[in-house]
Amino acid sequence: MLNLEIFKEIQPEEISENAFKLIGKDWMLVTSSADDKINTMTASWGGFGVLWGKNVAYIVVRPQRYTKEFIDKSGRFSLTFFNDSFRSKLSYLGTVSGRDEDKIKKSGLTVSENSEIPFFEEGKLAAICKVLYKQKLTPDSFLDSSIADRWYPDHDFHTLYVAEIEKVFVKSN
Repeated sequence: MLNLEIFKEIQPEEISENAFKLIGKDWMLVTSSADDKINTMTASWGGFGVLWGKNVAYIVVRPQRYTKEFIDKSGRFSLTFFNDSFRSKLSYLGTVSGRDEDKIKKSGLTVSENSEIPFFEEGKLAAICKVLYKQKLTPDSFLDSSIADRWYPDHDFHTLYVAEIEKVFVKSN
């Protein structure tokens, strides 16, 4: 349940933080639920923009990531962004699989939800997203083959998800 004492809803256009810093430097948790279970993963690749007349977020998820199964089943996910004091928790959540242990419980983070989509109360910003498009990246689509060679030596190409940003929540200060 969303705690309105902690968060307020804003429009996606009101996100004031730099997306390059939020995603590439600060990292984010990509979280989804399916079959009464929740899983999350740390990510530092993605972005925000406008596509098909909608405010969207895009993320990429490798096929072996457990969170991918949840996104594929539910068609929805959240992106939660944190301040620097949570860096070690994000690192832990990015290296341990939810298949092997209850990593969310072990992280000590508090799950909140809106429209049945989980995100974390400790975050400074959370976006609730609905998948509009997904496609697996393919080696023949790279115009610069050195990218595929560098980032995909095991040929475990990401799936690209483009998702409508349905809601954005920020900490109420």
